[in-house]
Amino acid sequence: MSRNHPSNSRESIVRYKKTAGAVLILAIVAGGAIAMRGKVAPLSASRAGVDAKGKPDAVLVPAVKAVPGMPPVVDPSNVYSEIGPTHLSPAVRGDLQRVYVPNLRTNDVSVIDPVAMKVVDRFKVGYGPQHVIPGWDLRTLWVANNAERRNDGSLTPIDPATGKPGPSVPVDDPYNMYFTPDGKSAIVVAEARHRLDFRDPHTMAMQYAIDVPQCGGINHAEFSMDGRYALFTCEFDGSLAKIDLAERKVLGYLKLNMPSTRLKEGNGTPGIPGADEVCSSKKGMPQDVRMSPDGKRYYIADMEADGVHVVDGDAMRQIGFIPAGLGTHGLYPSRDGKFLYIANRGTHRIHGKRKGPGSVAVLDFATGQIVKRWTVPGGGSPDMGNVSADGKWLWLSGRFDDVVYRFDTTSGEVRQIAVGGEPHGLTVWPQPGRYSLGHTGNLR
Repeated sequence: MSRNHPSNSRESIVRYKKTAGAVLILAIVAGGAIAMRGKVAPLSASRAGVDAKGKPDAVLVPAVKAVPGMPPVVDPSNVYSEIGPTHLSPAVRGDLQRVYVPNLRTNDVSVIDPVAMKVVDRFKVGYGPQHVIPGWDLRTLWVANNAERRNDGSLTPIDPATGKPGPSVPVDDPYNMYFTPDGKSAIVVAEARHRLDFRDPHTMAMQYAIDVPQCGGINHAEFSMDGRYALFTCEFDGSLAKIDLAERKVLGYLKLNMPSTRLKEGNGTPGIPGADEVCSSKKGMPQDVRMSPDGKRYYIADMEADGVHVVDGDAMRQIGFIPAGLGTHGLYPSRDGKFLYIANRGTHRIHGKRKGPGSVAVLDFATGQIVKRWTVPGGGSPDMGNVSADGKWLWLSGRFDDVVYRFDTTSGEVRQIAVGGEPHGLTVWPQPGRYSLGHTGNLR
């Protein structure tokens, strides 16, 4: 167990400041139940806080009953409440401020000093590095070298305190990696094998596997707020797979509905960066997936659909679609949990051209609307990355341009840094949060 394992609790309570609305809500309680944020929960007046005059000073939000061993959900209305700038864990406070960039084509990692805005180190790893992944306990960063079309896949550990790599660990086909919410297992996404391999999170020794035969190109994942299930995208089948983490089985699949048209690469149209025409849609190519702050909706980036599908994960049904830009790929919540940054590669192709019409769209979680669009001057290919600890910068790899972009999250202004060949799933470190669910920094 990690030396920084967060304490566990059966329930969590979120208190809100006294308002006139709170007084009204408490009055309603006397008659039965209250409705908050779309949920209805019984609440007696004796459970609510009161001040010296007997007036309510708090409203209680129903607690989330998490799986055993998972750190408690602090705010059921905002799963991102613990990734704000003031929530750096003691486990990371001595770590170097760096951006780690896996370069797929040159089989190495570029290390950027984000203050100096330059590459300060570069080291070789295994064949085909895809993502740099923070471990559950935040003490190791893992480079996933999936060795596509080969049989020598590996994971390379990086010590975030020194920024230096250790000896690689042989692992079969690690395209991506996640961690179970209780921290007991690393989940190696063996994409070519249609399989999820559950391994010891420190030694990477095999524990067990779940076959996902109908999920071609199993890829990215998001976990339910209570940690009981995960949704994985199936890139080559245009669908999702739902995995029961407790019962260790596939619960089902969901074929995503495509919009009737999709964008066509061109010179750009006002309001839709990177496209000047539309063409008939294909079967879809879902990529990254992230949850709404209240845990009720999942947003699935689709590189063929040019936007995000909206899915009810509990019911396993699609409830909407939001156009975002050409080649929608990566999804990253803002540090305050209000916005979702959507990276658009600027192409439907797996291997695109340089200086394409890539962009970033900013989704307002509260309204479900795109409120900002940022382009890359001269063209580019924003792909994967994350947000700086202070929330001021969005760092993304330029997949087909051999650069990394730093977007100002207020103005959208872009700066670039040259790195190795074909940068992919970079991570920014350190990041705020109590524990990591994997990928390039899905912290909670």
